Amino acid sequence: MINRFNLRVYGILLNHNGEVLLVHEKIGDFEFIKFPGGGLEFGEGTHECLIREFKEEAGIDIHVQSHLYTTDFFQASAFKPSDQLISIYYQVGSNATPAISLEVQEITTLNRIEWLRFFWVPLHQLTEQHLTFPIDKLMVQKIKQLAH
Repeated sequence: MINRFNLRVYGILLNHNGEVLLVHEKIGDFEFIKFPGGGLEFGEGTHECLIREFKEEAGIDIHVQSHLYTTDFFQASAFKPSDQLISIYYQVGSNATPAISLEVQEITTLNRIEWLRFFWVPLHQLTEQHLTFPIDKLMVQKIKQLAH
C-alpha cells in the first residue's frame, strides 16, 4: 500500500437565478453527486485545473473569483482508500449564464464507460443530502453564506 495525497479542485458556480451547479457522475459501478471540478494534474496550478475541468466536462468558460475552503481534516479517498484527499474549493463565475444541458455525456476512458450530467439546484433548497462526499456536504453551509 502506497500512501499518497490526491489533490482535487472544485468550483462553486452560482447563476443569476440563485442556483448552484452540481454534477451527477458514474464511474464504473459507482454513482455520485458532487460540485464540478476534478483532479490536479502535474505541472498545473489550481486555477488552471479548475478552468480546464469546467471546459472539458461542462463546456463552460469560467474565471476563478475567490478561495472558499481547503480541507482541514483527514479524508480518505472514496476511490483509493490509501490516498488522503485534499480538496480546494473556489467560487467561480462565468461571463455568460451557462445553458447547461440535462443530457448525459458519455466518456470512455481506460476501457470503462463513464457519464456525467450537470444540473442546477436552487441554493435555498440545497442540502447535504444532495451530495455524496463528506467534504462536499461540509460545503453546503459555506455556500449558502455566499448568497447573503
